Amino acid sequence: MKSDKPKYEIPSMEEIKKIPRNGFNVISTFSGCGGSCLGYRIAGFKILWASEFIPEAQEVYKLNHPDSYLDKRDIRKVNPGEILKQIGLKKGEIDLMDGSPPCASFSTAGKRSKYWGEVKKYSSTKQRVDDLFFEYARILKGLQPKVFVAENVSGLIKGVAKGYFKIILQELKDCGYNVSAKVLDAQWLGVPQMRQRLIFIGVRNDLGIRPEYPKPLKYRYSVKDALPWIVTIGSSNGFGSSKQVASTYPYHTVGTSPQSGNSLARFIEAETDISKYAIGREWDKLKPGDKSDKYINLVKPGLDSPSPCITQTGGIRSAAGVVHPMEKRKFSIQELKRICAFPEDFILTGTYSQQWERLGRAVPPVMMAKIAEVIREGILEKI
Repeated sequence: MKSDKPKYEIPSMEEIKKIPRNGFNVISTFSGCGGSCLGYRIAGFKILWASEFIPEAQEVYKLNHPDSYLDKRDIRKVNPGEILKQIGLKKGEIDLMDGSPPCASFSTAGKRSKYWGEVKKYSSTKQRVDDLFFEYARILKGLQPKVFVAENVSGLIKGVAKGYFKIILQELKDCGYNVSAKVLDAQWLGVPQMRQRLIFIGVRNDLGIRPEYPKPLKYRYSVKDALPWIVTIGSSNGFGSSKQVASTYPYHTVGTSPQSGNSLARFIEAETDISKYAIGREWDKLKPGDKSDKYINLVKPGLDSPSPCITQTGGIRSAAGVVHPMEKRKFSIQELKRICAFPEDFILTGTYSQQWERLGRAVPPVMMAKIAEVIREGILEKI
């Protein structure tokens, strides 16, 4: 019986550039490396303005989104009027405002409420991050876009964080919007990764339209779908070198037909090697699909299931996290792009752990593209 599941493919950056515009625009706050923006671009939106405070993320954003304006200031210093002046629109004319306020204080994998209100290390900076949703609301109130999308971790609706969630929800409603909040899982939206995110969608009250969300697909992509070569190769070597080492097994570039004959060497960074660490010894005891009892976050993905959630700290060599299911190492950046639904030619800079962090913090572009398509068809095109 033939499967109705399409082959797992992500369009290249060059292919995304050629996607026709749909006539709607977006501004993005807390843009990171641009995962959400890339999703909107896949759906045909034009990115007019973006904001990002972390220098390493700024660099990656500009390399991949050279045509959109990037404001590099702390969002607390950004005035809504300045945004409107920059993009040449009036209050109420922006189609969609997006944002993913940093969420470490609410993550189910972190210390949660213990650090609320404190200035803590965040990426390469130190700042308070649990108040940034209110900065998002301040910008929202001043711009009055037709629709907004705000993304956060699912931990915001769990435990003591529920109180914060209710305050944030009311704050967004008070900006003049019909607001809904729903947990979506990337694994049901075309991403080979179990990644739950809380998605707020708001439609301006005067438009009289309710928020809409994408329906889950009837299929999921597995680690084997994302990395089809994974079961055909043995263990890699060359980890002693400070340079990248290439496997002799070729694979087709993302978005390229297997019939085209194009292939690319599979690069595995030396920093992926975990054999000298405690998690490497624990790796030996696990089968694909197993999770360590000793190191809570250490998990070896099953080949026939989506990967567990990729977190921003997973690229630290000795840190417990998602590891390669067949080889004693962590995923290479090329493999991680596939698992996080990023194009193969998406440019990342910095160290291995910094590149991992960029992907671990980002909204998978394919997931955001599904959300954007529903907003376009179910809301904006009805106005």
